Amino acid sequence: MNRPLMIAGLLGATAVAAGAFGAHALAATVTPERLAVWETASQYHLIHAAVLVLLALQSEQDGTRWKWPILGFTVGVLLFSFSLYALVLTGATMLAMVTPIGGMLLILSWLLLFWRALK
Repeated sequence: MNRPLMIAGLLGATAVAAGAFGAHALAATVTPERLAVWETASQYHLIHAAVLVLLALQSEQDGTRWKWPILGFTVGVLLFSFSLYALVLTGATMLAMVTPIGGMLLILSWLLLFWRALK
């Protein structure tokens, strides 16, 4: 069982569902600014799900070398994208305080990916 690949599949499926929900259900109910926030969240969500697929497949060959980038991307997407989804759906601006933490985790995971590739 490849747990990172399962997580990537789940994140990919939820990213597509979130994008479709934003395009079809939210367009008539939220402001254009909030819709743009949703679109950013779903775009980052899907991009990082695809990255996780690649890392999960690579981790099958290299063992735990990609463990920390996989974890960072996963938690980063959950904090970044899902806090923005919650912001758009609830209007609770306090939720946006979590978003930068998720963004920093995504950036750090990219840098960790770079570092691991050097070794």
